[in-house]
Amino acid sequence: MKIRHFLRMARWARNPPSEGRVKLVFAIIAICLVVFAFEKVFGWPDWMTLGNTPKGRMTR
Repeated sequence: MKIRHFLRMARWARNPPSEGRVKLVFAIIAICLVVFAFEKVFGWPDWMTLGNTPKGRMTR
């Protein structure tokens, strides 16, 4: 590990994040896991899949 990592760990040990910040991070991780599990169980919806464009038409 680099010295930068040890300095950051020491700073976090002296000034830990607030309880609200920790809850926020865990809530975001939980939402991501729920979305991932939903996608694995039910699949990717067709309306979110990019379709082929007609050959004579240019898109930007």
